[in-house]
Amino acid sequence: MKLSGVRVLDLSQYLPGPYLTRMMADHGAEVIKVEAPGGEPSRKMGTPVAGQSVYFRETQRNKKSIVIDLKTEVGREVLMRLAEESDVLVESFRPGVVDRLGIAYAKMRERAPRIVYCSVSAFGQTGPMRSRPAHDISIQAMTGFLALGCDAHGTPVLPGVPAADMAGALTALVGILMALLRREQTGQGDYLDVAMLDSLLAWTPHFADRVFVHGKAPVPANERWWGGAPFYNVYRAADGGYITLGGSEPKFIENLLTALGRPDLISLAGEGPGPQQEPVHAFLAEAFAARTRDEWTEWFRTLDVCYAPMLNLNEAYRDPQVRARNMVLDDPEAGSRLGTPIKFAAEPGRETGHAPGIGENTHEILENIGYAAVAGKSSRDRSAF
Repeated sequence: MKLSGVRVLDLSQYLPGPYLTRMMADHGAEVIKVEAPGGEPSRKMGTPVAGQSVYFRETQRNKKSIVIDLKTEVGREVLMRLAEESDVLVESFRPGVVDRLGIAYAKMRERAPRIVYCSVSAFGQTGPMRSRPAHDISIQAMTGFLALGCDAHGTPVLPGVPAADMAGALTALVGILMALLRREQTGQGDYLDVAMLDSLLAWTPHFADRVFVHGKAPVPANERWWGGAPFYNVYRAADGGYITLGGSEPKFIENLLTALGRPDLISLAGEGPGPQQEPVHAFLAEAFAARTRDEWTEWFRTLDVCYAPMLNLNEAYRDPQVRARNMVLDDPEAGSRLGTPIKFAAEPGRETGHAPGIGENTHEILENIGYAAVAGKSSRDRSAF
């Protein structure tokens, strides 16, 4: 697999860090989950299946687990010994914590100069807000994303996806892989400062002109992305379900309005988003209210138009396209699990669903770095490291 031979120390918790290291583990990296004596918090979040929470399994699968108390001198020394034989370290403590613990990059690189050390945080390691706590919704609020998701009355709607968490995870993953590639040329590691705020804000190039050119925030009701364009919108069907249109290219407009018997609206629909589009929007809303969601799905089957029914998550996990892509896999013992989205032809990722028990690999990992004396200790004793 692509990352075979790469060892990763994962000190992160919850979603961004664990998700990025899980992606690496899926593709062959040896990821060692470094847990505090109390364990990863997501172990206890949600309904357990086969003894593990689904949240924990989906973010920690294919990893090993060692319990280390980083507040002790011996625990910090164990981490340093592991770092000497590792390629990547990922941590998500609040800025300043690793300095107080004595495991910051500046100190670690003295013993592990090849390490790629990645810090994932809400606001980054610099700036006036570096020390403030935040989760996904705070970052979405600070980057303007929450304001873009307001309803027709201007009231913000809670985001359905933790976009800041996932943007941070993917940004960190790309950065780590870049640093590993560069290390092949220089022999030296690097430090990577990934902020969720930076990562999400970087997802706005397609509407940055509203601010950079006009000096104003986008008005969602007048923009293509948020309701100002009838061919990029959501419509209620007769049964209370919803359908979506997602393409305003001329060919899609012509195909749909011709099929619906309203070619007279084609020229108007081709104009820019905004209030002038209301006649087209009103016609489509009335037309789509005449049939059920599934009836429209069948009607659209042979029509070349960007269309999709709105599925709930349960329906999405069972969709034939999702199953054909192996993005949901069924395990008779551990239950269903998500697949890996990075699909190589020659070296596919691991599709196993095993996630480690707390400290499950402590003995093995410590012996591999020379702590053979722990062999006779119980699991409880070993977790004191």
